[in-house]
Amino acid sequence: MKFSVVVSTFAGSVLFLGLVFSPASAQTRIEGVFNGHKIIYPASSIPQPGRHHTNYFFVDSDQPQGGPPPGNETPGSLACVYELVSGPTGCPIATSTNVPQGGVGAIAIVDAGYYPTAASDLAAFNTQFGIPQADLTQVWPGKTQPDVQPGWEVEEALDIEWAHSMAPQAKLYLVVSNLCNVGTCATDPFWDAVTLASKLVKEAGGGVVSMSWGDPEWSTESQEDKFFKKKGVVYFAASGDSGIGVSIYPGSSPNVVSVGGTYFERNPENGDFETEVYGGGGGDLSPYEARPAYQNGIEGIVGNQRGYPDVGSDFCCAVIYLEGAWYSVGGTSWGTPTFAGIVNAAGSLEKSTADELTMMYDELANPTEYAADFFDITQGAPQCMVGWDLCAGIGSARTYAGK
Repeated sequence: MKFSVVVSTFAGSVLFLGLVFSPASAQTRIEGVFNGHKIIYPASSIPQPGRHHTNYFFVDSDQPQGGPPPGNETPGSLACVYELVSGPTGCPIATSTNVPQGGVGAIAIVDAGYYPTAASDLAAFNTQFGIPQADLTQVWPGKTQPDVQPGWEVEEALDIEWAHSMAPQAKLYLVVSNLCNVGTCATDPFWDAVTLASKLVKEAGGGVVSMSWGDPEWSTESQEDKFFKKKGVVYFAASGDSGIGVSIYPGSSPNVVSVGGTYFERNPENGDFETEVYGGGGGDLSPYEARPAYQNGIEGIVGNQRGYPDVGSDFCCAVIYLEGAWYSVGGTSWGTPTFAGIVNAAGSLEKSTADELTMMYDELANPTEYAADFFDITQGAPQCMVGWDLCAGIGSARTYAGK
């Protein structure tokens, strides 16, 4: 496999690792560096055309730990920075223990492979951080339970633990599918899983569907956009971890809220949050999707193309619990369920993704509301600028308002 490492620096620190891959199957993992940390991309996160891939990486080690690795964001510290809960000045990780208590309707997570320990892992994560226990159901399309998929259990743990931590009162579904490994995934069972997820959320009174996986864009991808148009459901998808200018679907679909990756700069001496910068999530102008109406206000930037991401969320580094152990992970696979959970807890229950994004882009057009409800990511890469950009779209969440 050939790959290139692309880094960007800010204040002397490496802020992101962008990996651009060519198709191959020999590599099982790839290592790099992020802000002084060793980064390990597992095989499931290596993009290959025609195969859905995860968007997470291990931080420092991919070996199990006996407790939450220190220095990683927790539900309380992230919620404090994003002003979802009250917390200590500076939102230091160790003392930011208040966690969100909201949530409405349902959150459905779409992933690949049966996750045998989903319920017990989520319960242990909740107990560790004082989060209300979840109403979790794992389901799949059809009668045959999907096989367990190595590498995807980390993805599944990350998705359910962080979506639930942001909206613990929402009903939680983990909708699992078989995994397409050959040919095109355009007719892959994943789309059956998305359809089932949409149905379950609709029946629960509305809510969100979160999809942290993706596939390099292809010329007929717009035919799949119909899967993200169920009335009463708002869809979220990862923008990928390969840096700006590397495309991904469904993150490019105009019918999803595309979530990019940011990074919390913290004071090295006391751990206080200082600012949020671009971290390394994907961003692109889609070659196959037209500019949606909600982006008419940024036509001067995107032209006639769909620009993404729409928003950004912290993508390094988080703790997860899996099969009796703790891990440190990052990626837009973290940012996507986190932002989906925030929107669910905001409780607006928009009738479609277009309605949700129209509300967000209307905030961008109102300087006063925008400054109060979003944080504009202007640092971390040359493409980061005031207002919407390929780094983090509109920006990251500040409070529940406008979501």
